[in-house]
Amino acid sequence: MRIMTLPCDGIGPEIMAATLEVVETANAKFDLGLTFHEEESGFPSLEKYGITLREEVLDRARTEFDGVILGTQSHMDYPPVVEGGRNVSAGFRIGLDLYANVRPARTREFLPSKAPGMDLVIMREATEGFYPDRNMFKGVGEMMPTEDIALSVRKITRASCMRICRQAFILAMQRRKKVVAIHKANSFLMTDGLFLECFYAVAKDFPEVEVDDKIVDAFAALLVRQPEIYDLVVTTNFYADILSDLASELSGSLGLAGSINANAETGLVCAQAQHGSAPDIQGQNIANPTSLILSAAMMLSWLGEQRGIDKLMTAGDAISKAVDDVLDDPAKRTRDLGGSANCDSFGTFVAEAVTAG
Repeated sequence: MRIMTLPCDGIGPEIMAATLEVVETANAKFDLGLTFHEEESGFPSLEKYGITLREEVLDRARTEFDGVILGTQSHMDYPPVVEGGRNVSAGFRIGLDLYANVRPARTREFLPSKAPGMDLVIMREATEGFYPDRNMFKGVGEMMPTEDIALSVRKITRASCMRICRQAFILAMQRRKKVVAIHKANSFLMTDGLFLECFYAVAKDFPEVEVDDKIVDAFAALLVRQPEIYDLVVTTNFYADILSDLASELSGSLGLAGSINANAETGLVCAQAQHGSAPDIQGQNIANPTSLILSAAMMLSWLGEQRGIDKLMTAGDAISKAVDDVLDDPAKRTRDLGGSANCDSFGTFVAEAVTAG
């Protein structure tokens, strides 16, 4: 099984190295048969090839690899698209049709948090919505008719709504069998109205699942007030991007938030930290690699479930447990969590916990 790695920008190379130490340890312990191949993306690719993400990299990821581990990107600092500044994350999501962005958020009793008892998953549609770089066949979905007028187009399709809702219900059946759809159908009558229509259409196929829907602004308040009551949250791209960051901060830190982008029909999956590239601490070996480590664990578990390979699921669970075991020791936490561990030493601690587990 082949895994493509792309360290990318900022702290990406540092957290990638820590993550690979953990994954390679699990690879050896559970005899997973993984091999790794690194590709350049982001600023290193821009400097060498004149573009942040080459099309041939996507082609190889689609045809030659089983999974991708993607580092952090400084896409806000990229030049315009016409000058090679392609959004790497969006490139993978659109190029590989990775429509399901799965973002868990849970509290740990041994870490400070603002939401005791929270354990939910946000299922984010990742290929359309308000994002102007992924909602048009040609060009982008933002335009300026005059220098004083800016317009943005939102695309919502029935096909994308149906498939992301179905994945939410499938996952809910493995958890607490509760799904809530987040929308603003009181204002976006057609677009969010279509999403909500699709949600309830899919719900008919899952009569065991308790369903509800909430307006996005009300849900943001409810997520702060009583996050422990929610299980699966499904929504469109833009809302989920914001709500998942809120949920992760409530759980203790955005640095604890794992994430995968996947397509259940093609079997393609990409692990990606939920946070950004943090260029202000780049090269200092103080970044927290937890998010990317947990994302890689999710990738292994997802591949194992999709392909019926138990040892991949066992390895994913072992890495997640090892992360918790390390975080349970205040002395082994990274500095953002009040500890003194460096990025590389945290990776080593987790790798050692995988071996010992």
